Amino acid sequence: MEAPDPDTVLRLRDVDLWRHTPSGRHTLLTGIDWEVRRGERWALLGHNGAGKSTVLSLAGAVQHPSSGTVDVLGRRLGRADLRDLRAEVGHVSAATRIPERLTVRDYVFTGITGTVLPLPRKYGPAERRRALECADLMGLGPLAEQEMLHCSQGEQSRARIARALVPQPRLLLLDEPGAALDLPSREQLIDALDTLAADRPELAMVLVTHHLEELPASFGHALLLRRGGTVASGPAAATLTSARLSSCFGMPLEVSRQDGRWQARLVARRRPDACWTL
Repeated sequence: MEAPDPDTVLRLRDVDLWRHTPSGRHTLLTGIDWEVRRGERWALLGHNGAGKSTVLSLAGAVQHPSSGTVDVLGRRLGRADLRDLRAEVGHVSAATRIPERLTVRDYVFTGITGTVLPLPRKYGPAERRRALECADLMGLGPLAEQEMLHCSQGEQSRARIARALVPQPRLLLLDEPGAALDLPSREQLIDALDTLAADRPELAMVLVTHHLEELPASFGHALLLRRGGTVASGPAAATLTSARLSSCFGMPLEVSRQDGRWQARLVARRRPDACWTL
């Protein structure tokens, strides 16, 4: 095995992943080659079932590939202690259950120990300060004493990210953090991610989404997936084109960009005149 490049945070080489089912082998990923370097911010896009969350599970050392190699933070899956590796990767999912009776501050503090419930005796002064800094970075300072139960979905999403930042990960994985957010909450989340990118330029981030409109301007790379395979990968300007997005989603799309933000819309098709018969 070649010596790891310290600036390569994540590398997948010729990765296949399949599951055996009663009806036969079900392929989830095919021939994925992908590399994320220090400080890069990637968007993963594709239709439902395209393989986005599956790729993220490999990046987060949650599962192993069926074939090919996956290197996370310089360590190869299958040879590394997954518990130690997972501790260095921040993983945020909108599906993660939050203990509702905790205050925002106490929830973010649980990132110090990586536990579901608070363990205040294990929080040192430096760790507490770092947790509060992460909360402030995500715009949660005024909500410190508010119970998570009474937070909006957008506030909860930003609290999840703040909690994941507390252990100072080198790689942050964001699995649809904007899911089900209304417009104001979505824009607050996007602004918080842009702020994070500016404050932690060395932090590599991967964002899974279905919607171009959810991409912060600071995310400069994209990986497009369709049916478990790669459609395109690379700098966002060259990857998020109308032709490639149309191929990715299987419909004619027109892509535009303004002030660093992306949009996609369906190309209008001329319909034939209706023919009515009685």
